Amino acid sequence: MKHRVIVINPGSTSTKVALFENDSVIFKENVSHDANVLKTFDDISEQLPYRKQTILDVIENANIELANIDAFVGMGGGFASLVSGTYEVNAKMLEHAKTGFSIKNHPALLGSQLVDEFSQTYGGRAFIVDPPDVDEFELVSRITGFNDIYRESRGHPLNQKEVARRHAASIGKKYEDLNLVITHIGGGVSVSAHKHGRIIDSNDIAQGDGPMAPTRAGALPATPLIKQCFSGKYTEKQMLERIIKTGGFVELLGTSDAYEVSQKARAGSSKEKLVYDAFAYQVIKNIGALATALEGNVDGVLITGGIANDKDLTEKIAKSVCFIAPVTVYAGEFEMEALAAGAIRVLKGEEEPKQYTGIPVWQGLT
Repeated sequence: MKHRVIVINPGSTSTKVALFENDSVIFKENVSHDANVLKTFDDISEQLPYRKQTILDVIENANIELANIDAFVGMGGGFASLVSGTYEVNAKMLEHAKTGFSIKNHPALLGSQLVDEFSQTYGGRAFIVDPPDVDEFELVSRITGFNDIYRESRGHPLNQKEVARRHAASIGKKYEDLNLVITHIGGGVSVSAHKHGRIIDSNDIAQGDGPMAPTRAGALPATPLIKQCFSGKYTEKQMLERIIKTGGFVELLGTSDAYEVSQKARAGSSKEKLVYDAFAYQVIKNIGALATALEGNVDGVLITGGIANDKDLTEKIAKSVCFIAPVTVYAGEFEMEALAAGAIRVLKGEEEPKQYTGIPVWQGLT
């Protein structure tokens, strides 16, 4: 039986849209949105009607009949922490997306809202799959030395779990049978320990944890960071932006283009080479740290994400961590395929859809 699914993945100035029939891509388009129009909206949720119409125009031009779609599935976000899975869009989810329960003004807030709009208009079910808010941490990985600060899971669960499933299938195993360390290296960098199908520990890419990235500062020494916050040189907004928007390559080198940095490093620029080497070194250290979370019982180290297309970089990382376990590179990202696959598993009856409650999976020490 063929299941037709529309996948919607919002970005900052564009939205990826695809039509899948089971695991086959029938149509795929990166729908551009006018940046000047987007700037007129104070809140990202206000973009919803504009984005919906722009997407609809492209779909209609491709002669896709939306009344025949079984499900609309989006890249969601902004929710309370939740367990991994495919979620039916409901009122509480939409409330949290509109208000930005866990993040503010991020394109992922639009994912659940867009698929709900299409579902309400054309029929078909509305889902989100493995949003960044997936949190499967073991309790011991949450604790810090502060009573009111806990470690939380925010990374790339959608792409990491899809890569894990593909890798498991390639070696005749199930994802749930394996222990894996997976690193996604792109605009953000997440390194995670996967234990029998659960992400038990990872760096938090949204709150300044883990390796630096093209636009993120990564983990910083706390004392000098606090001193800068109270120096009077920066506002709170400026400091937060340095951590998650204008840090990393942007602050150090003036660009977020990892390819540009790598090329200058190879051409002999000592500054770019040092920063790019430090970037690789920080990824390597985090892979080693997450291997210890699995007590060294690691079946594979997987590298994915856009920057994983740099073979020199992945070979450098692999050379340093191959003593842990075999290293496999899955360059690029598989978010669209992962979203479609999550919806199709539900449509086929292979998986029950989860219901979003808005109650965090963990609410601190009692």
